[in-house]
Amino acid sequence: MKYWKSYVERQKPEYLRTTIPPDVDADMIVVIPCYHEPSLSETLNSLRAGDRPDANVLIIIVINSGVLAAEEVIKQNRLSYDEVLHFAIRYHESGFDFMPLLFEGLPRKHAGVGLARKIGMDLAVEHFLRKEKLRGVIVSLDADCTVTSNFLTTIWSTFSRDKSLNATIHDFYHRVEEESPIAESAARQYEAYIRYFRSMLQYMGFPYYWHTIGSAFAVSADAYVSVGGMGRQQGGEDFYFLQKIFALGHILELKEARVFPMARLSGRVPFGTGPSLQKIIEDTDGNKRAYSERSFQVVKQLFDMKDDFFGKDGHMVERMVTSLDPSLQQFLNKIDFPLLISDCNGNCASLSTFRKRFFHHFNAFRIIKYLNQVHPDPFPYESFAALIDKY
Repeated sequence: MKYWKSYVERQKPEYLRTTIPPDVDADMIVVIPCYHEPSLSETLNSLRAGDRPDANVLIIIVINSGVLAAEEVIKQNRLSYDEVLHFAIRYHESGFDFMPLLFEGLPRKHAGVGLARKIGMDLAVEHFLRKEKLRGVIVSLDADCTVTSNFLTTIWSTFSRDKSLNATIHDFYHRVEEESPIAESAARQYEAYIRYFRSMLQYMGFPYYWHTIGSAFAVSADAYVSVGGMGRQQGGEDFYFLQKIFALGHILELKEARVFPMARLSGRVPFGTGPSLQKIIEDTDGNKRAYSERSFQVVKQLFDMKDDFFGKDGHMVERMVTSLDPSLQQFLNKIDFPLLISDCNGNCASLSTFRKRFFHHFNAFRIIKYLNQVHPDPFPYESFAALIDKY
């Protein structure tokens, strides 16, 4: 755990100013960022009503706002802080605690869900380090979620059975704020697209195909530290973080542990559920915003060839890719694909390490970059709505 200590020491002290009390001895810590959330009690009550794992659980609610936050946000956050304090006292029980943290005036550059999630998770690492709990588990949730009754028990028992496990990915189903056929339709389309994208990544042979939703994963504290912790992005922090975790391997999907986020039409983050739902509703051309199946088939052709690149020089690689779709050839030329393969061959003595390094270079970011480049020309978008019955 020596590198845990150096990790904690590198973090900004102002974010670790409030440590978890020494009398708390948590084995599993749930981290919940909270920003202007009037319905926080739904999440707290859902966790409290669930089955208890054979472990001590701490739920940390990181209530946060930036230097430019509106007065109404600050007011609501303070109400939420008091709400959690009273909730923790009223429902106190041994080995199952709630702990609110209030962070105001966070720097403009980093204030947001990424920093809030990072603060809570770093505090969890500091706690596990102090208590010498190498297999401590950090659960990521959001302040607008409810969960299945077996949520905590399933996560804990899974990590307990498999000591090599680095992360679990949880199922999801969005709730709609009010009875609105339009919002309901948008939520189901968005979910279908997430599952479609995941299925297409798996179909291509991409090894890190799991969905990346901030409220739907858990990670071992050791894996968390190994990848350098959560990023401070103001949106998409879950995607960036989980791509690093996936590369470690030993990931398991838990279909039976499900979260129910609220499907809100919100634009307070640059991308994610809220903006995606808004775009679906506002789209005037039939919601055609899903990447085409053909574009994934094109990338699959490249991934199917990956082993053939092992031991080949740059000239041979250039000749080999001429069989691929012209749009992909253009993209590979832009990223100097032969040089990337040369790096793989120069640093890998075996085919298994070559494969891992290949997907280090042709990662999820590059896949998305290619998909964006080839839509809508030469590949037209497909309809979100058409995916619902399939996924």
